Order: sequence, then structure tokens, then C-alpha cells
Amino acid sequence: MSHLIYRRFAATFLIMAASALGAAPPAPAQNPKWVQLFNGKNLDGWVPKFSGFDLGVNYNNTFRVENGLLKVAYDQWTDFGNPPHFGHLFYKTRKFSHYIVAVEYRFAGEQVKGGPGWALRNNGVMLHCQAPETMGKDQDFPISVEAQLLGGGPTGERPTANMCSPGTEVYRNGVKVPSHCINSTAKTYRDGEWVRVEIEVDGAERIVHRIDGKVVLEYGKVEIGGGSVSHFDPAVKKDGTPLSEGYLAIQAESAPAEFRKIEIRELGR
Repeated sequence: MSHLIYRRFAATFLIMAASALGAAPPAPAQNPKWVQLFNGKNLDGWVPKFSGFDLGVNYNNTFRVENGLLKVAYDQWTDFGNPPHFGHLFYKTRKFSHYIVAVEYRFAGEQVKGGPGWALRNNGVMLHCQAPETMGKDQDFPISVEAQLLGGGPTGERPTANMCSPGTEVYRNGVKVPSHCINSTAKTYRDGEWVRVEIEVDGAERIVHRIDGKVVLEYGKVEIGGGSVSHFDPAVKKDGTPLSEGYLAIQAESAPAEFRKIEIRELGR
């Protein structure tokens, strides 16, 4: 008997023996695939919400798809407004809890007149968002955790993949973070440079930000609370409630930006 035939015979015998003893053969390893949330053609599955406007109003055609890119564009704006019209584009299909979401983005163009200074080359991926239909008409940001996407200017340092917490609290090493935002250890990416950021979310317990496979920020124990959100429904903002799932959204905070990929890979619990 050749070695190849012998190995096949031995493998078949082991499977048959396991079956006879009532033991199932080992299951194949799971390998979840990336699912594209942005199809590169249109905004199917997404819905906009701008402060000062009803859900579904795409104010000044800000969110659009051109040449395969999802754009946050301000060429049809003359001023950011007073009060400002912050916008969010929600993936409305369903909520997520345990997953890795990845975005590939860049900043392109000048900030709209009247945009706040801190919003220069500033966007974000909003995690565990409240349902878009529960936002107040004048609410500025959804209750969520933001994986902040930043761009650097010609000089100076400005890391991306930071964390901000509109209407939420997060913990690090068992201690509640006292500030609204936490800087990551990422390097600075200049205006126009494509960046891929991956955020791993384990319910309310742990969130990890990565760039090029390297951890640049980690925190956990996410709950509703804190400030940095206005005109919300008090029935929705129940402080102290663990925030273990929610919707995803992309921001529009006065800085033109482009996304060439938004994808998700769900994880087993």
C-alpha cells in the first residue's frame, strides 16, 4: 500500500471511528468575510440626518456618490450655518454588536466657511449609534462612540483614529475617562493621503483602533452618559446604561472628505 493510500485510509478510519463513538469530527475554523456596506454606486441602505432638518433630508446634497467614492461635499454650501448643521449618514439596515468595521478615507478640498476650527480635516465613524429616528430635529450628534478620523496639515502633528464620546462614557484600565476625547498613538496623515482604519468592537466591553494592523488605541466598558451632545430626547439618553450595540454612521462636520471603502466583518460572541 502506498503512503498516500495509507494516509487516506487512516483518515477515513478515524472519521468512521469517531462517528461510531458518537463524537462529531472537528468543525472547520470560521473565517468571517468582509461585507461591503458602501456599494460604490449609490447610497442604498443609508439615510442622512442633519441637525435642524428631518431624517432623510440630504441637506445641500452633502452626501453623494461620484466616481465610485462616497463623498462628504460642501460645494453647494455658502456657510456652515448658525446654529451649525452637523450631519450624519446612518447605515440604517440594522444594528451591530461584535464586529470589525474598516474605512478607507481621505480629506479633499477646503473647509466650508463658518466651520468650527476643531472640525478642520475632521470626520468620524460613529459606533453604537442610537437609532436615527430617535434623534431630535435639532440634535447635533447621535449618542454614540466616535472613532475620530483626522487629517494633518502641511506641518505639525495630528494623529488620527482618536476617540470622542458624544453622550457616552468609556473606561481605560478600569477608570472612567474624564475627557471627551482620547488621542491615539497613530502617526499624522497629510491632506489627500488615503488611510485605512479598522475598529474592532466587542459589545460594550472593548474597542480597539488599528492602522496597518497596529493597535493605536484601546478602551472599553462603554455606557450612555456624559455631555457633548445637545437637544436629545431624555427618554433615549439613559445615563449609566451599557452600550453594547447600535447603528453605524459617517460624519459631516464641515470638512470635505471621501471614502472609497466601508466594510464590516462580524465576529462570533
